[in-house]
Amino acid sequence: MFLANVKGPWIKPDATDADYLVEIAHACPSGAIRYKRKDGKRDERAPPVNLITVREAGPYAVHADIHFDDQNSFYRATLCRCGASKDKPFCDGSHHEVPFNASGEPPSGATDMLPVRDGALRIDPELDGPLQVRGNLEIVSGTGRVVARLTQARLCRCGGSASKPFCDGTHARIGFKSG
Repeated sequence: MFLANVKGPWIKPDATDADYLVEIAHACPSGAIRYKRKDGKRDERAPPVNLITVREAGPYAVHADIHFDDQNSFYRATLCRCGASKDKPFCDGSHHEVPFNASGEPPSGATDMLPVRDGALRIDPELDGPLQVRGNLEIVSGTGRVVARLTQARLCRCGGSASKPFCDGTHARIGFKSG
């Protein structure tokens, strides 16, 4: 199905079983691989739990009913937390090229179970500041440990916070620019 290092189309979805393609799409953390069913089965839907996974020295992997700015909702995205992406707020892999060192295992905070674990998750990038997140949210470490269960958070996206993944205001001190 995937043809590496070739010119022209590198993905051949018609050469593979539809259910296998759906599995591959669901495993794609960025949402770059999406699908629309033509066989009458249900298209992708929101997950039962809104999750943001903190990747070791990498981005936030979001799996939720994401409502972002004025765009339509989608279910998966990788968001920059190193501050270097040229496609902010989305990750473009720049964390590999800059000296970004951030644990995927932050300390645990409030982890009491939320009464509701799904629903719309609103993500609003603040101008030259953090990601303002509102909605039922579970933040998990790279190993799957629950770090926090919240209904709102300000997540660092400048790469400089001393309390990652949360914003501590460092963006203002270091002159972070989101555009």
